[in-house]
This record gives sequence, C-alpha cells and structure tokens, in this order.
Amino acid sequence: MSAVFFGITNRSFHYDRTVGRFEFAGTGFRQPMDLALAPDGTIYVVNRCWEWRPDGVRVTMLNIDEDYLGQFSQFGDGDGDLFWPTSIALDSQQNVYVTDDWLNRVSVFDKDGTFQAKWGVAGSGDGELNKPSGIRFDAEDNAYVVDSANNRVQKFTRDGGFLAKWGEEGSGEGQLNLPWGLTIDSRGDIYVADWRNDRVQKFTPDGEFLAEFGSTGDGTGEFSRPTGVAVDKYGDIYVADWHNNRVQVLTPDGRHVTTFTGDAGMSKWAWEKLNANPDMIRQRNLMRDFSDERNLWRPKAVAIDDDGRVIILDSNRNRLQVYQKDDY
Repeated sequence: MSAVFFGITNRSFHYDRTVGRFEFAGTGFRQPMDLALAPDGTIYVVNRCWEWRPDGVRVTMLNIDEDYLGQFSQFGDGDGDLFWPTSIALDSQQNVYVTDDWLNRVSVFDKDGTFQAKWGVAGSGDGELNKPSGIRFDAEDNAYVVDSANNRVQKFTRDGGFLAKWGEEGSGEGQLNLPWGLTIDSRGDIYVADWRNDRVQKFTPDGEFLAEFGSTGDGTGEFSRPTGVAVDKYGDIYVADWHNNRVQVLTPDGRHVTTFTGDAGMSKWAWEKLNANPDMIRQRNLMRDFSDERNLWRPKAVAIDDDGRVIILDSNRNRLQVYQKDDY
C-alpha cells in the first residue's frame, strides 16, 4: 500500500509501513503514550495500559524494521516502577527519562533499561511537579518538562536541578491550559502542544513567546486537543491532533501542508500473531469491511528520524504508522 501526499509547496510524503500490535508484553504495545528515537536506531515506546489492568505498563524497545529488542520497567511506585507514565525522552548519553503523571516524578534508566535515578516531588513551587507530561532535552542536556496541571514548562538539569520556568493558566499569548507534549527544534526553540487551548505555542529557550498556531475546530489548520508536536530539520511542524484522529503538517510559519489520517496495513508482528492463530484468521474472515483499520485513532505523539521518516504513535490502535518525506 502506498499513499502520496502533496502540500502547498514542493513537499511530498508516502506511506511506508506499520509497526506494532496489541500486546500486554513482548512484541507489541498497550496504550502507548510517547516514543523516543535513539541514534543507534532503537525506538523506545512507553506504555500506560489500563487502570483496571496495569500489567502492560512498561517501556518497549524495538527498531523500525520491527525487531523486538526488549522491555523494561513495570507497574508500581517503587524505584524503577511506572504508575501512570506519559512521556519519554533521551539525553545525549542515551539515558532514558520517563515522566509519571501520578507519581509526579521523572524516572531515569540507562539505555538498556537499568534504573539509575528519580527526581521530582509533587507541588507547585519551583522544581515541583503536578501531573508532568511532555519531556525533551536540548543540545546542552537540559530537560524541558511540561508541568501540565501547573500550566507551565520547567527547565531542569538532567539530574533534576531546577533552572527556570514559564507559563500560567490562561488562553493569551504565553499562557497555557493543561499543556501536554513539546519538542525542541534545531535552533533550540520550544514548541508546546497547548492541549485545552487547541493550539501549539512556540517559545525561545528562555520562555519568551514567539508564535502560536491553530485554533479550535476540525478544519484545516484547526486542532481538537493536540497532544504531541515534532519539528523536522527543515522547520516543518507536525502536530498530533488527538481528538480529530489525525496529524497535521505545517510550514515553519504555520501554513498547512498536509494531513495524515492513516494508511496502515498489517504489521509484521500482527501477521506473525495472525498466522499462529487459525481461530483469529477465521474470525477475521467474517469481517466484510476493513476500511477503518487503516485510520489513525487518537494519535498521541509524532517523531521524525534522521532519514526523514515521520513516525506517528497511533495510540488507540497500539501501533506506529510510518511515512517517508520524499521532497522539500
């Protein structure tokens, strides 16, 4: 299957592949929340699972070719445990950082998943957290954390030392309302998915407001509860438009380029499971229409790899949909 998209300029994309399937452990995901890409090709996916069945809480390691590389962590509140994880990021040494909405902390693991440290306490003071969500690192290994219920972004050293903060509740320039994900571009500017305000805001590394993109709605360039944002090397902006079940692509100045709504086929892991279970094949053959299966369903995050692939976390379908950017 191939889909080609042409935007307002000379950008074009095509559907490349689907990765993942529904699983509580091993080769799959269960309510994945975010992903992080390592220089060696490892993809880290953090899984939240369900309140009533938390045994699928973990971080899954794989690569773009759907080779399973392992998993680490589990549900709990002890060192190295995750309770209600939301976001994941890597520092320059490929240490893994996971924010935890319920425990109000950041857990740190090495690249193989061995627990290293934790930092963060609940509260609203400097360096304190109230439902942390998005986390990303700048070129100096400073961590920017979306402190969602405090309606702000905080900047830390990678060891958790407080450096700075900005934001307050509201809908004006620089104000936030339950922000979720964020990303950092090649210049160090910060983009925040301002969830309840249905927009993306852009800031300098020091928190000075630069621009905003989007408004409430389901039309072109409008958002409904955006959760994730990424920026490629050309400055194009990719927004996980969560409630609208799509990812929108914008130019650096906010003009609409194209929209991904989903083109998924069966992944390698999905075929392996299906072929090993004849009863599943029989049940699947009873279906008459598989058209909805291709579509995105509540995408929560998006990432761009070094080869220009756009990797969308198709959360409610427990998979990644991958597109290739061909031209600019």
